[in-house]
Amino acid sequence: MNWFGDLFFVQSAAQAVVVLLLVSAVGLAFGSVRVFGVSLGIGGVLFAGLLFGHLKISLDEHVLEFAREFGLILFVYTIGMQVGPGFFSSLRREGLPLNLLAGSVVLGGVLLAYLIYRFGNVPVPVVAGLFAGATTNTPALAAAQQALKDVPNLDPVVRTQPGLAYAIAYPFGIMGIIITMLLIRYVFRINPQEEAARFLSLQRAAIPKPATMNIEVQNPNLEGLPLEKVPVISDGGVVVSRILHDNRVEVAQPDTILHVGDILLAVGPKEKLEEVRLIVGRESAVDVKSVPSRITTRRIVVTRKSAVGKTLDELETPRLYDVNLTRVSRAEIEFTPTPDFRLQFGDTVLAVGEEHAIQKVADELGNSPKQLNHPQMIPILLGIVLGVIVGSCPIFLPGLPAPVRLGLAGGPLLIAILLSRLGRLGPLVWYMPISANFMLRELGIVLFLSCVGLRAGDQFVATLTQGDGFRWLLYGAMITLIPILTVAFIARYFMKLNYASLCGLLAGSMTDPPALAFAGATTGSEAPYISYATVYPLVMLMRVLGAQALVLMLMRL
Repeated sequence: MNWFGDLFFVQSAAQAVVVLLLVSAVGLAFGSVRVFGVSLGIGGVLFAGLLFGHLKISLDEHVLEFAREFGLILFVYTIGMQVGPGFFSSLRREGLPLNLLAGSVVLGGVLLAYLIYRFGNVPVPVVAGLFAGATTNTPALAAAQQALKDVPNLDPVVRTQPGLAYAIAYPFGIMGIIITMLLIRYVFRINPQEEAARFLSLQRAAIPKPATMNIEVQNPNLEGLPLEKVPVISDGGVVVSRILHDNRVEVAQPDTILHVGDILLAVGPKEKLEEVRLIVGRESAVDVKSVPSRITTRRIVVTRKSAVGKTLDELETPRLYDVNLTRVSRAEIEFTPTPDFRLQFGDTVLAVGEEHAIQKVADELGNSPKQLNHPQMIPILLGIVLGVIVGSCPIFLPGLPAPVRLGLAGGPLLIAILLSRLGRLGPLVWYMPISANFMLRELGIVLFLSCVGLRAGDQFVATLTQGDGFRWLLYGAMITLIPILTVAFIARYFMKLNYASLCGLLAGSMTDPPALAFAGATTGSEAPYISYATVYPLVMLMRVLGAQALVLMLMRL
């Protein structure tokens, strides 16, 4: 039976697969157990890794590092692909308050680290490691270690202290954020599903749902005027899909000539429709849709690469075959498009026209729902490669001894947001099916947590029970909990921030992917991912600068 034991204790490719997947499975099972209605969720994988590591089950160091970083890359890249289409509108709407709150968390951590150094009799390298580990920020640890290299005559043993302190503080850094989310939830008696539904309704309110109105032309000034010359309609936001003239229904076109007595079927936000009614005439009791005609409607899915990125004005078949595109559905939100609206892969448009004409439009747009379930592998792989390149690119800032990098978490996240927003570049379509996105995201975070636990588990218990390890853990817990608890209370009690967005803010302020995964699973909303991506760039920069500032300033005191 030696071969069986070798699968756990002798380092090999087979051993790495068995251990990683077993840790993941045990952790997920452990995380699903509910105690008093609360479960650890994805966080259970971290504790399973700590247990296996404590039992001296370890992987090759290079394999462990690769699996951890690759898992992290998969996780953040899929997040970026999911939130990208709605990221910039959220940034304009909530970017400033969210970044102010997240920045306050970072500054609070820096202040606590200074106070621990000042009154806790803790060496500077340990303080820097605790600051990085308690905030689950590996680039901050690297920045602190780089800054220590510039300190002359430093004991080599001291240079290892940041890494050890980081390992002690890191596990609670992850769990501390999850604990904070649970505390806020129970103190304020929050129902996560209701908060997620409220967030979705606010999103939809920002983009008014289309309504319809039958409007009779009574304004004599419109007699003989082309439809495109009518104010409000020409400004965009309202689409006239059909027109009833002399008891005959026709598809409305920009050059359609209006006559008094015509009835227009207009689609758009209620406020805009009221403006059209005031200009054109009055609301009619005649429902144009109910008048017998050859005109029909059909929903068409955009799946043809050549159509992705085009504006509605640039499409050929709707204009050639008298078809109106009156509504667009994207990310479960339906709205009335303007002529300069750009199509993305997976958009659904409502076409109005004769059946044979609608089929021509469907041919141009693709209309192959099966393709929505087929992942575009080449764009995914190239996107990840580009993200790693951007994350590895050094950014030189004045006054810093070493360049700042976005890292393997920041680079793929940024690139995924930009590419998913872009939609298409040449023959490449940056689209990922929801099922594929979820699968890769879960696989990534599970791999990451398994490796973190395995790496820390070997020395975790020994460090806690010997020397200053337990005291360091308490200090790390303070750096984790005090800033996020304070900011979370302010954000919820005074600013009434949506709970789903708050969870993403807390995870982003600590650059903590596992906490983000927990928030997403708890709320069932994409709000945490949007908030996380909104604050991540500023927080990453502040944490790297904060770690270096702690070392350089405190070593001079």
